[in-house]
Amino acid sequence: MFGVEIKICGLSRLEDVIAVNRFGADYAGFVFFKKSKRYIDPYQAGELIEYLRSDIKSVGVFMDEPLDNVVSAARISGVEMIQLHGHESEEYVEYLRRTLDRPVIKAFKADEPGALEKALHTAADHILIDSGAGAGRTFDWNILKGFGRKYFLAGGLDPDSVGEAVRMLEPFAVDVSSGVETDGVKDAKKIEDFIKAVKHGGKYA
Repeated sequence: MFGVEIKICGLSRLEDVIAVNRFGADYAGFVFFKKSKRYIDPYQAGELIEYLRSDIKSVGVFMDEPLDNVVSAARISGVEMIQLHGHESEEYVEYLRRTLDRPVIKAFKADEPGALEKALHTAADHILIDSGAGAGRTFDWNILKGFGRKYFLAGGLDPDSVGEAVRMLEPFAVDVSSGVETDGVKDAKKIEDFIKAVKHGGKYA
């Protein structure tokens, strides 16, 4: 309906990949931040990516990681895109784009002073607007009305709320992790419902 792209993040099991393949997301995220409960080893991620549909882009998610670690994990896993969720500098972003020759998504916290202005001017290929680093809560979407750059919308989205977000903002893409989980594990039914809600303007029944 709106052509909004979909990223399912925090995949760690073959069952997660099968669900994403079946229901048709555009991006699959693998978290390489060791303090996250969704952390996956780059070698394990690489094995899962082998099963990922070729039209679904794999994304490696990092947070304030030493540059060498990002380059190494990206090459080991084979992720096609890099997502930065910390306080990485513009020089950091530029270095990764040059060194890995892969698109970079830079995340910005909506409620952090000056963050949206920085998001407009970053050298990153894509930007992601979130309430925090995987905080799993929403923010005031009104601040993004008329925003001057395409963005991934994240933060507290789930099958029940994403339809409204899509209708209200028509973002370039939506990003979900905890909103499609049950007891901390990816739930195939919730993934299906989330994707249907995005594609059908909030109706997934």
